[in-house]
Amino acid sequence: MNLKNFKLHPVGIMIAVSTVILFICSSFRHILFQSTAYDLAIFDNGIYLISQGETPFVSFRGIHILGDHAAFILYLIAGLYKIYPSVYWLFFLQAITLSLGALPVYQLAKQAKLSSKLSQAISLCYLLYPLIFNINLFDFHPEVMTMPAFFWAVLAVRHNNILGFSLAIIFILSCRDALSISIAAMGIWLILGEKKAKFGLISLIIGIVWFLIATKVIVPVFSGEQVAGVARYGFLGGSLTEIILNLFLKPGIVLSHIFTWNNLEYLVLILSPLIWGLFPKYFAPLISAFPILFLNFLTKNQEQKDLLHQYSLPILPFLIIVVITTLAAGKGWFKQPRYMILWSLVAFFALAKVGYFNSHYLQSKDTWQATREALTQVSSQGNILTSANIAPHVSHRSVVELAVEGSDAIALKQFDDILLNKRHPGWNSSPELVDTLIARIGELSEFQLTYQKDDVYLFQK
Repeated sequence: MNLKNFKLHPVGIMIAVSTVILFICSSFRHILFQSTAYDLAIFDNGIYLISQGETPFVSFRGIHILGDHAAFILYLIAGLYKIYPSVYWLFFLQAITLSLGALPVYQLAKQAKLSSKLSQAISLCYLLYPLIFNINLFDFHPEVMTMPAFFWAVLAVRHNNILGFSLAIIFILSCRDALSISIAAMGIWLILGEKKAKFGLISLIIGIVWFLIATKVIVPVFSGEQVAGVARYGFLGGSLTEIILNLFLKPGIVLSHIFTWNNLEYLVLILSPLIWGLFPKYFAPLISAFPILFLNFLTKNQEQKDLLHQYSLPILPFLIIVVITTLAAGKGWFKQPRYMILWSLVAFFALAKVGYFNSHYLQSKDTWQATREALTQVSSQGNILTSANIAPHVSHRSVVELAVEGSDAIALKQFDDILLNKRHPGWNSSPELVDTLIARIGELSEFQLTYQKDDVYLFQK
């Protein structure tokens, strides 16, 4: 498929339709005040500050944006905010890049000499994989933009295109520090499974070097902390180095965390949508996915064991490559496109959170109008204290702080606006905390209650 007939090609139509659906769904969730500070406001605030030539210090996170995950790609995204600063750029980028993954999937399938119909079916199965829909709803994460890049990296290997391969992995690494593990593991697969030593060494060396630079230099310098997530493996040590050493020195502890019913359930979740095309004989590409899968198994953090969050995303490209390899060898439980698509549809409606739009996302509809009205009165640049669910709507400013657990004693005089929703206080908050803050505000003559309706309160200096 070339660019000339891309728009009329079935895969081009799939990508366009998918982009529109994903963009509308994430935008609608945001409009309903279901997006949160963690992680949408973090990235929106950091990117906005970059676009304004300011230091991207995310106040409520307490670190420079590069101290989060060394995601240099955010500086490139900031160019869009220079055109017009809007969080909807992030929703669009997320929707289009997740959808664009279907194009190199099709190209890889064709390169494996599968028929056009079969290649199109695999592309659709990728788009219907529940994680694609679910992660699109979970705020914004730069690593979603790596989906097409992973496939293009493999395609570049198959075409012996070193430059294209190098650019793809550099792009991937610019999106998140932890992806360096996947890139290094991909190098091992390319050396052992694909017999592409040159490509494998490039991937392995760049992955290891970037892991060391990101975790030992960039993140500590810009955050003053260890790499995010280290605490999730605290049972193995208090630092990244300790944890890595104890993976080998304390096998008993490691195995006790790996072999659990919870992990078995997680494994079923990630494999079931594509189980018809996953034959062990062709599992070599999963070498690339193993480190992320292992880390997800090792932790007790449930967010790393579902199809809702970003932690399983680097596994998906290699599952798809296994499916392509299996079908190219004439294997697979299903060999007819209609059965593949039917299975994917069943998995999608069973595991994708489509139902959230008529249940979970409507929980605060009774205060929706009041919150919208209050937002129209909030100052455009002043320091603000608000809930985690409102924060993504006011993150284009230097200081945003959250009314969450532990903030009951926060210094209030630093703010120009304080916007609270007592009835629906948002993530990690409570009506009691809101009451405490309102009582404290009432003692300060600097603030006036400028808006109150349906338990939504706006205080301003």
